[in-house]
Amino acid sequence: MKGNAMTPESLDDLFSLAGRRALVTGASRGLGQAIALGLARAGADLAITARDAASLGDTAAQIRALGRAADCLALDQRDADGIGAALEGAGAFDILINNAGVEEICPSENVTPALWDKIVDTNLKGAFFTTQAVARGMLARGRGAIVNLCSLTSFVGVPTATPYGSSKSGLLGMTRALAAEWAPRGLRVNAIAPGYFRTEMTEVFYQNEAWANQMLGKIPQGRFGRGADLVGVAIFLASDASAYITGQCIGVDGGYLASI
Repeated sequence: MKGNAMTPESLDDLFSLAGRRALVTGASRGLGQAIALGLARAGADLAITARDAASLGDTAAQIRALGRAADCLALDQRDADGIGAALEGAGAFDILINNAGVEEICPSENVTPALWDKIVDTNLKGAFFTTQAVARGMLARGRGAIVNLCSLTSFVGVPTATPYGSSKSGLLGMTRALAAEWAPRGLRVNAIAPGYFRTEMTEVFYQNEAWANQMLGKIPQGRFGRGADLVGVAIFLASDASAYITGQCIGVDGGYLASI
């Protein structure tokens, strides 16, 4: 960047990620893939993760076609003890996008310890220890931008989604706590709360036509979200354009939260 964060020479400088390296978890498909490709278009080189590194081939190919580097890493966020080892040797990162997550609808009276652990360990515990592993290098260099993928359930209760909502509410709390702790050391920690997005992971819910129509009626913009809807806000929070923003969660929901 030719100028600095306060006096950029152009809007391109302000939003540019050129010369920066980002880690995006859960990037084999869906929202993670869309965000990874968006960061690459903004100039970042990428390391991308999934439980099975082979599943990252399509994302990596698209990133490389944009002229950016793409390293594929096997990372299971349910294995908190193995996260450090999985990232060892991966190099330094300027940006972390905590996107990996799982969701499973279940009446609360039927939730088992195994289901609770599967969801909370992936979405919250795993996100924390991934952040910890990456942030050590950021803290040593005195700079870094971390973006967590929260949810509407970080703010509102959704029936039959208690483990998921608990994990995403916890992730919002984690975002704020880390932002307060690490701001004096040059790190920014923010979050994005997607609304109702139709992805491979959530497609099973949208197959219920009555449910889908009910949800659509609650969204003022009158449509479900698409992966591209998250790209701009992810670039914003990862770039110098948001240099004085930390501890915030931006809803990307077509006006849903504003209307309830």
